[in-house]
Amino acid sequence: MPKPVQVRFNINQPAIVNTQNHFAEDVNRGLSAGHKTVPPKYFYDALGSQLFEAICLLPEYYPTRAETEIFTQHAAEIIGEAPSPVTVVELGSGSSIKTRQLIDAILNRQGSLHYQPIDISPTILEQTAEKLLGIYPTLMITAMAMDYTHGLGSLQRQKSEHVLALFLGSNIGNYNPEESREILCETRNALRPGDALLLGADLKKPAEILEAAYDDALGVTAAFNLNLLRRINEELQADFEIRNFRHNAIWNESLGRVEMHLVSRIEQKVRIEALDLTIAFREGESIHTENSYKFDLDQISVMANDSGFRQHRTWLDSEKRFSCNLWIAV
Repeated sequence: MPKPVQVRFNINQPAIVNTQNHFAEDVNRGLSAGHKTVPPKYFYDALGSQLFEAICLLPEYYPTRAETEIFTQHAAEIIGEAPSPVTVVELGSGSSIKTRQLIDAILNRQGSLHYQPIDISPTILEQTAEKLLGIYPTLMITAMAMDYTHGLGSLQRQKSEHVLALFLGSNIGNYNPEESREILCETRNALRPGDALLLGADLKKPAEILEAAYDDALGVTAAFNLNLLRRINEELQADFEIRNFRHNAIWNESLGRVEMHLVSRIEQKVRIEALDLTIAFREGESIHTENSYKFDLDQISVMANDSGFRQHRTWLDSEKRFSCNLWIAV
């Protein structure tokens, strides 16, 4: 008989106060800088995570559909190329909806699986685990509620297992080239030779397609971006007047990235009580909240080689908009 759900689920979570301290420190540092920024990892509180799930359903937002198409068509083939048996660790797992197709393929191959999702939102991890454990009686989940750049040191494996790391959704594109190399090298250092990384990477395409994907007609992405100000208000006792800011997304051709900004509509001052900080904004001044780098296939191969992997195989969707890349640790 399968084990009860509560026996098959465990969540490791750092102290809440530490998470809040990191948020406060990053907001303080970013909003005090000459060019104001807030790291995009702070989008994903409970509401932000739900808004992102809504974004993934929008007609303009092609990456989720493209990656899902790849998994629908090729999940068994992808897993067939990965080492066996495996435990799976997923960086920035979210709701793990696309991951289910890979879990299906793995369970068809090896019967049981230890799945180790890492996500900054404990609420999303708990909700997702409840759903997955209800679907898969031979699945065991050890979740890590933390920034995935720090969670890899906690991954577990049995002696006979390889690790298959998942870094999906083109999350790697949220980092500049130096940061992405550091994250990929850290991932490689947590693995052993012969382990694998499945990397989702969005591909370069015309500006009108890219900008629409990050500035949809319904305004869901705008709400997702502006929710960051609501979070600062609630958690750090700030007085951002959210309607005094607007969402802006632009394709920066020279740097190969879509940029998201929160632009001040007026000259204003904002007080953040928890930081004892007052921030002045000029009209038109922005908070830079996210970059989404886009790649070509040659860049992806160079990234693999530079971080200690060998590019093994690449799968594309039918419109060649998105890539899933299986790298083997060397």
